[in-house]
Amino acid sequence: MKAIGRLGKSPAERGDTTSTTGSPDILALSDGSFAVIGVDITEELGLNPLKDARCAPNERIVRITRTTLIAAKEDIPDE
Repeated sequence: MKAIGRLGKSPAERGDTTSTTGSPDILALSDGSFAVIGVDITEELGLNPLKDARCAPNERIVRITRTTLIAAKEDIPDE
């Protein structure tokens, strides 16, 4: 599996990076799934952030900026 592209604009195009630290991003993967680069907030929210939302031991909850998700909207497939 590898990253094959990005959904939306790059962090630099969105003004969402300092060029010295990480930047929130949504990546398309070669297996058809997606990966998110964001700030790990698992400890802050806990492993059960909602009644019907659970985070497995091999999962992390990450925060991305609103502009990251909005910029990706047109690239998110309907199916």
